[in-house]
Amino acid sequence: MKRLILHIDMDAFFASVEQRDFPHLRGKPVAVGGSPQGRGVVAAASYEARAFGVRSAMPAAQALRLCPQLHFVKHRFEVYRGVSHQIRDIFEAFTGLIEPLSLDEAFLDVTDHPDAGRPEFLAQSIRQAVADTTQLTCSAGIAPNKFLAKVASDMHKPNGQFYIPPEAAFSFIQTLPIRKFYGIGPSTEKRMKELGIQTGGDLQARSEAELVQLFGKTGHFYYQIAQGLDDRPVRTERIRKSVSVEETFFTDLRSVLEIRRELYQVCVELDRRLHKHQLSGRTVSLKIRYENFETHSHQCSLQAEPDNLQALWQTAKYLLEQSQYNRRPVRLLGLGVSNLKTPQDFEQELLPLE
Repeated sequence: MKRLILHIDMDAFFASVEQRDFPHLRGKPVAVGGSPQGRGVVAAASYEARAFGVRSAMPAAQALRLCPQLHFVKHRFEVYRGVSHQIRDIFEAFTGLIEPLSLDEAFLDVTDHPDAGRPEFLAQSIRQAVADTTQLTCSAGIAPNKFLAKVASDMHKPNGQFYIPPEAAFSFIQTLPIRKFYGIGPSTEKRMKELGIQTGGDLQARSEAELVQLFGKTGHFYYQIAQGLDDRPVRTERIRKSVSVEETFFTDLRSVLEIRRELYQVCVELDRRLHKHQLSGRTVSLKIRYENFETHSHQCSLQAEPDNLQALWQTAKYLLEQSQYNRRPVRLLGLGVSNLKTPQDFEQELLPLE
């Protein structure tokens, strides 16, 4: 049975919410994030700001140099979450098969919807419902699988949609530049271009065995997507692989006392997030970035999950000592926990063998 998958992506979500709520920002270049006076980073940029080259994850000071008239707005994550919940409710009116990727994008499997025979009409109906409820626009990719839907949603942004029928998938991929492939990052793109692979057609010309030889196990994935094949289901419950917190400091931390104090605050926030989601894990990792932007990571695996703040803090201190951090000023500290488990996982472990 042919599937019908949608990828819905809100347009410049954080910045668009700010422009919606504050009319004086409409039509203006807006950046959501930290202040350029400190070491703030752009979390999101409006399309007006993107026209000047402003991008997410860019240092705020650099963004201001590119666009001197840029309006900086402090993030309001609780507001964004509220809008995201509204959008999720809209999706649920069309299908129960929803895979959220973040606050502003999701996959929807609408194969069984009564209007699945009219894919473009169905996508337009969902987008219109989002606009009517939130006064925000979104873009949609419509395709027989997740890979193609994700690529398609970027084709007519903002406030547009693009449909790839099953019979057109192979030819669509032939002309698609490698940089547009979801799942191929900058370093892989560079290597592929060195090998003469510029487009999907170039990728299609390589055998699966050849791609595996060149790229290892990932070569199987590249071969499949080059053929337009992707059988991954839309997962209504995404498995969280890790939880982490990191903090970039206004001024470099130079004393042992400062570093330990700030790491403890990071530890407190990480513990809060773990408890909020009822998660724990045995692998704890520490990330340190020095004043010259050199970044080091250290991790350890424990025999038992640190189940309280004190246990997590003891592990964080141990990793800090192992890093020999007191040699240089510190710009960023991060702490994370992986190999996560939920309470249900522990219950299953305690069940008697039959």
